[in-house]
Amino acid sequence: MDPEHLVAMVNEIAAFFAGEDPPKAAENVANHLRRYWDPRMRKQIVAHAGSGGAGLSDVAKAGVELIAR
Repeated sequence: MDPEHLVAMVNEIAAFFAGEDPPKAAENVANHLRRYWDPRMRKQIVAHAGSGGAGLSDVAKAGVELIAR
């Protein structure tokens, strides 16, 4: 899948949780990615974040970093 599309999707998820405390929002993003994203999509977004994470919001990047562990 196109990395730009994945970035847009995870940023939308992060925006949904933006009203929460940032660590809690990041955990909710990570939980959403674990539950609903295909493993291949998760692998791609983790690789994208690992190479700088261009375009990812702070909350989105924090959530992706949680699933990278």
